[in-house]
Amino acid sequence: MTALHDAPTALERLDRQPYTYVRRELVEPDWRRFPGWAHVTEAQWRDAQWQRVNCVKNVKQLRKVAGDLLTEEFYDDLAADQQKLATMSMLIPPQMVNTMAVDAALTPGEFTEAFLADPVRRYMLPVSSDRDPRWPSHPHSQRDSLHEAEMWVVEGLTHRYPTKVLAEMVSTCPQYCGHCTRMDLVGNSTPLVDKHKLSLKPVDRQDQMIEYLKKTPGVRDVVVSGGDVANVPWPQLESFLMRLLDIETVRDVRLATKALAGLPQHWLQPRVVEGLERVARTAARRGVNLAIHTHVNHAQSVTPLVAEAARTAREVGVRDVRNQGVLMRGVNATPDDLLDLCFALQGEANILPYYFYMCDMIPNAEHWRVSVWEAQELQHAIMGYLPGYATPRIVCDVPYVGKRWVHQLAEYDRELGISYWTKNYRTGIELEDPEALDRRYPYYDPISTLGEAGQKWWAGQT
Repeated sequence: MTALHDAPTALERLDRQPYTYVRRELVEPDWRRFPGWAHVTEAQWRDAQWQRVNCVKNVKQLRKVAGDLLTEEFYDDLAADQQKLATMSMLIPPQMVNTMAVDAALTPGEFTEAFLADPVRRYMLPVSSDRDPRWPSHPHSQRDSLHEAEMWVVEGLTHRYPTKVLAEMVSTCPQYCGHCTRMDLVGNSTPLVDKHKLSLKPVDRQDQMIEYLKKTPGVRDVVVSGGDVANVPWPQLESFLMRLLDIETVRDVRLATKALAGLPQHWLQPRVVEGLERVARTAARRGVNLAIHTHVNHAQSVTPLVAEAARTAREVGVRDVRNQGVLMRGVNATPDDLLDLCFALQGEANILPYYFYMCDMIPNAEHWRVSVWEAQELQHAIMGYLPGYATPRIVCDVPYVGKRWVHQLAEYDRELGISYWTKNYRTGIELEDPEALDRRYPYYDPISTLGEAGQKWWAGQT
C-alpha cells in the first residue's frame, strides 16, 4: 500500500497524463512587429475595409509587410511555389498574417526559421520546399475531389445528401487557404490551375436555388457557403437568407465563413451585426436553427477579436457557432495541437469544435494529408479530455459517399493504403443506380505514409 506521504501531488498527476490542460488566455499578437505595419493604429486594425485593402496578394506585398525579417531564400521559395505548384492564389488578410510566428525573434535568420515552421503559415502561405518532392499529388487526386459540381441541380447548388444541400453563393473568399477543397472554382487562376467560373448572374443563380428548394420539400438543411459568405454583399445575403426562411420545409440554415477567424472585423461591422440580428430573430420566430460554421486549424488563430466576433453573433441570436477544421500534417495532426485548438475554441471563444475533415485529395496536397490509420489514432487520443458534446469527430469525406467517421470503413488494405467505404443513401446522380448502396468506394492514404512494398506498388502504377 502506498504511504500517504508518497501519494502523487496534483501537479504530478497532471504530468503523468498524455496531455496536460493548461488554460491559456487569448492574446491579440502585436502587428507592429512587422515593419510594414509599425504605425498601424488599433482603429485601423479593427476596420474591415482596412483589412481587405491591405491583404497580402503576392510576394511583393509580403515583402512590403515583412521586409528583411524574411530572407531572400524564403521569398524565392514562395515565388517558386506560386509559379509552379500552388492551386490557390495568394490572399491573406493582415489578421491572419499576424497570427504567424507570433513569438519569433525579430532577426532575419530566426524569424524566417520560425515563419517556415509556423503551422498557420504552412497552410495559408505554402512554399515550394513544403511540398512532397516525390509524391506532390496522389495519382487519384482531382480538382473537384468530392465531385460537387457533378451534383449541381442548378448552378452552385449541390444536392449530395438526401436532406441537405450546399449553396455556393460566390466563388471568392476574404482569404485563400492552400488546401481548399474547392480549388477548381474558388479564387483567381494560378499558373497551374485555370479556374472554372460561375456563369449566371448572382440574382439569377439565387432565384434558381430558391425555386429548387421550394419544389424539393425533402431538403430541410441548407449550408450557405461559397467561397465565403463574408464576400457576399450584406443586403444580397440577407435577402437570400430571408427567402430561405420563407420556405416552410427549411429547418436548418448554416452560414459557412472562415472569415469569422480570418477576418473577424467583417462580422463586427455594425451593418453586418444589425442585419445578422434581423435574420437571427426571424429564424427564431419561425423555429429555424441558424448557425455559423467557421474554419480554424490552429490555436494561434483564436484571438480576442475572433472570440468577440463569435460572442457578438450569439448575442444577436445566432443559435450556434461551430468549427469545422481540416486535419493537416505540420499544422494540427498531433493530439496536443488538436486539444490545444479545441480548448481555445470551446473554453475561450465559445466556438464548438465540431468536425475535423481529413484533407481532401486535390493536386499538390500530399504533404498535408494524413492516412486513415493516423486519423483513427488521433480520434482515440483526444477522447476523454473535452466535454462529450465538444469532442470533435474526425471524418473522412469519401468521394461519392460523403462524411464518414474515420472508424466507419468497411475494409482497409494498410499495405497499399486503400480503404473501402459504403453508404446508406444515393446522391442525386445515383437515383437510378441499383448498386449504389452495395458498392464499396475507395479512398487513398498518402503514398509517403506507406511502407516500402506499398510505395513500390504505387510507383509501378504511375
